[in-house]
Amino acid sequence: MPRLRLPLLLLLPITLTTLWLLFPSSPPPLPPPLQPPPCGAAFSDATAGRWVPTPEPAPPPLYSSSCPFHRNAWNCLRNNHPPVAALSWAPSRCGGAAVPRIDAAAFLSAARGRRIGFVGDSLSENLVVALLCTLRSADDGARKWKRRGAWRGGYFPRDDVVVAYHRAVLLAKYTWQPVENPKELHKDGKRGTYRVDVDIPADDWVNVTRFYDVLIFNTGHWWGLDKFPKETPLVFYRGGKPIEPPLDMHDGLKEVLQSMASYIEREVPSKTLKLWRTQSPRHFYGGEWDHNGSCVFDRLLQEHELDSWFDPRFGGVNKEARLVNSAIQEALIGTHIQLLNLTYMSEFRADAHPAIWLGKKDAVSVWGQDCMHWCLPGVPDTWVDILAARILHHLKQANGR
Repeated sequence: MPRLRLPLLLLLPITLTTLWLLFPSSPPPLPPPLQPPPCGAAFSDATAGRWVPTPEPAPPPLYSSSCPFHRNAWNCLRNNHPPVAALSWAPSRCGGAAVPRIDAAAFLSAARGRRIGFVGDSLSENLVVALLCTLRSADDGARKWKRRGAWRGGYFPRDDVVVAYHRAVLLAKYTWQPVENPKELHKDGKRGTYRVDVDIPADDWVNVTRFYDVLIFNTGHWWGLDKFPKETPLVFYRGGKPIEPPLDMHDGLKEVLQSMASYIEREVPSKTLKLWRTQSPRHFYGGEWDHNGSCVFDRLLQEHELDSWFDPRFGGVNKEARLVNSAIQEALIGTHIQLLNLTYMSEFRADAHPAIWLGKKDAVSVWGQDCMHWCLPGVPDTWVDILAARILHHLKQANGR
């Protein structure tokens, strides 16, 4: 008796896809619903939430004062800074739960073979040091890595992971141009100018855009008269020619942000995760850094205090962060660069700067208190938790899981 041969489609499991193949006039099956990002990975997780006490017993920091990637001025444990409160950041979206602490070993495993790069000023370096020391807790074979023009970095051989920082404080290329005629120096006190080519990336990172799988950018801290006073101002160029009429510093910043965002969009591969971290808030009280400004605090700010400290409408010494952030958000419109907004959560933490505990005897008398950077371990470790959640979510999406 001849064997009955069934059409191949009838042998398939009955699924929505099979039904659509059998009856193509039917609508195609819907894709599975997207899972919400885990706590810490959503864009809003750092911009809506509160600091909560870490449940007792609080886990010890993932790294100590002896971490070889540490920087002395931020090494608050070694410099005898009073203990920073053990707090966790609980995003509003997470139902009262805090952002999970990074599992350094699992992160390195998931990022196997990847390259993570930071480009910007010392606020990015503050975050990089926290990440390097955290990851070293899972790979004590980590070693320093300074290639491709990196200012500092680390290589984690167990999983072939690179984390590196490229110092480019303005992002754009800038060069010193001294006054050629000495008589001009006496006339207006100007010793020269810094030429900023708003459309040319700094040499420190122009050749690494295709090397990294994740790139995190920042700038803002150097865009002030404390870095470029009237004796040595910034002068802005585009296409090799001075911009006319001349731009003030804030408008020059906006031009650089627009140009660099366009360059990143054009030159960095689409598969690369591109993040732009917002400005880190300062906590000077009673004056600027060079006018007796202080941040010897032992408490967090309350939410109702934040605007009086940071809103530009009040004209205080800490208005810089929100001004810079406004320009950043405008520059990123229409790009694939994602905002990593760490400002709001950090505004509360007046208690967590190195302040007078800088590790050198005369540092405060020379430089003033450090109310800009952060103690390590400290707030940047929570930044690391959020950044790690964002990167892992990106890798999971890229792998289709």
